[in-house]
Amino acid sequence: MKEKGLLIVLSGPSGVGKGTVRKALFSQPDTKFEYSISMTTRKPREGEVDGVDYFFKERAEFERLIEQGKLLEYAEYVGNYYGTPVDYVRETLETGKDVFLEIEVQGAKQVREKFPDGLFIFLAPPSLSELESRITNRGTEDEQLIKNRMETARKEIELMNLYDYVVENDKIENACEKIKAIVVAEHCRTTRVAPIYKKILEAE
Repeated sequence: MKEKGLLIVLSGPSGVGKGTVRKALFSQPDTKFEYSISMTTRKPREGEVDGVDYFFKERAEFERLIEQGKLLEYAEYVGNYYGTPVDYVRETLETGKDVFLEIEVQGAKQVREKFPDGLFIFLAPPSLSELESRITNRGTEDEQLIKNRMETARKEIELMNLYDYVVENDKIENACEKIKAIVVAEHCRTTRVAPIYKKILEAE
């Protein structure tokens, strides 16, 4: 009997390296997750591709999708919307495939309400000074925006107790290995496996 797919949510403060870890994870040949691409109204950064890194949308179009209930979650962060298309997620989970979301902390809280049995992983920085250094080294934000991101990051780190697991992003390879191990463990959790065997026993 096929097990339903697992919704894996990777979240954490801006600048912690969520996108870098996700790309590294998906570059590994044994990664079998389906990546759910988020939508955003922010402008693409250098090297980002529409439909690969994000679906880049105009603000008016994004707000129409909110009204139509087409987003699993959405949040406005530092002046831009971020969100996850809902239909793709539900359909993929039903086929038994794991769906991987890389989203902001505000969005993760919304997903937790709709998918309480999802797997929620908080990606944490080694320190606040390292986080500030990573944001600064991007070279894409001015001093005030960096300050805003750091204030938001402090608040987001305080919310890590809302997650199932915390993975420190000290080295990308270490973070990827920990995430993969967590997913394997979750698929073996009694609460996920027992209902499948109950149905098998009832069918005998």
